[in-house]
Amino acid sequence: MKGVLVLLFLGGAFSSSWMVEYPQKETCALKGSSVILPCYYHYPESLVVEGVKWGHKENFFDGPFIYDSELNQTSSRFTYSGDKNHNCSLRIDQVEDGDAGKFAFRFITNSDDGKFTGEEGTMLKIGDLRISVVKAKGNDVIKEGDSASLTCTSSCDGGEPSPFIWLKDGEVVHNGSVLNLTDMSSTHSGNYCCTYNGATSGGIRIDVEFGPKNTKVEVYPSEEVDEGTNVTLICNSHANPAVMNYTWFKKHRNNVTVLGEQHKYSFEKFSQSDDGQYFCRSTNKHGSSNSSDVTVKVKVPPTKFSAKLIVILSCVVILVLLVVTSVAAKIKFCKNRITSTETDCEEETQDNIYVNLPDFVKSQSQEQTRNDSYIVYTPVQLKRKSDMEEQTDSHDESDSVIYSVVCRPKPLSLSDVEPSRHQTSI
Repeated sequence: MKGVLVLLFLGGAFSSSWMVEYPQKETCALKGSSVILPCYYHYPESLVVEGVKWGHKENFFDGPFIYDSELNQTSSRFTYSGDKNHNCSLRIDQVEDGDAGKFAFRFITNSDDGKFTGEEGTMLKIGDLRISVVKAKGNDVIKEGDSASLTCTSSCDGGEPSPFIWLKDGEVVHNGSVLNLTDMSSTHSGNYCCTYNGATSGGIRIDVEFGPKNTKVEVYPSEEVDEGTNVTLICNSHANPAVMNYTWFKKHRNNVTVLGEQHKYSFEKFSQSDDGQYFCRSTNKHGSSNSSDVTVKVKVPPTKFSAKLIVILSCVVILVLLVVTSVAAKIKFCKNRITSTETDCEEETQDNIYVNLPDFVKSQSQEQTRNDSYIVYTPVQLKRKSDMEEQTDSHDESDSVIYSVVCRPKPLSLSDVEPSRHQTSI
């Protein structure tokens, strides 16, 4: 009040120049949002502003202040967005319920008496976002196929327009104040909330109920077991609310037998008499669902006859494989041997034997032709082709030369020629 009284005694021209102006007498902010309290101030131009302060709830003169430029201990949620000229606006982040009430601005100049507080102040109201749900059928429970409408409203009217945003389980699903859900299914279940101007509403749970679905039977340890094994059948199903009752059935020919009502059905020492088709039924308040049939049976052990047959067949197969392998090896060996012999013969046919017969021998041959009873034997001189070529050059051109190609296992020498019974020297 001292500052106010001092200003009252100042001259009219001087006092009229000291003023704090609040454009909005009342401001509404949503809880969790950010808000700016606009403010302007005036003072004599000859003075210089040295300090600015904001007070809350009657702490406007002596403090404590929510913001003080001369201190560094004020809350980080309050930020002075003005200056030391004429703008004195205050920004409040993460608005809380305790922020509601009156705020006032105070500034200090370089004059001893140059202090002023805009005691009129501005009011801050705290609002919130609300979600309302309208169900198409008016039921308390939402079931598959139903429709619902979610509306987001703010208790703070006016201010700058800002879009409403809908989130489901933290993910944005719609922009706008109204969210319509049609032909609902289990995928629509989740936590919904809306945001507006940085504020977030409380969450609402949408729970779509439905009857059992995807009912199936699980068999442990397996669907085909050794006789005497413990077997457990488990019935699983997806439903909302959860399945209230399970029923087990066994099919035998055209008859269906009810076995019991429990989640698990167990056999101790499963036997062939337990062989058969089994299925289960799951039920809740919205309906029931049957699983498909599962065949559970005892493994059939092999008989003695079949065991002997397997042994015999195995022996026959092994014997056949041995015979085939042996025959194949023998055929391959014979082929290699024939190929080797042909190769040797081809190499030996390259050796040529040349025999020279003098003219008188040919004349004797002609006489022999005329007289069959007279036979003349003459020695044959066998030579290699290279030797024959040299000898041919040394004989007269009248000598007759006969070439014979002989295939033999080894080269033939003169010692291999048997002497004739009647030798005639050449």
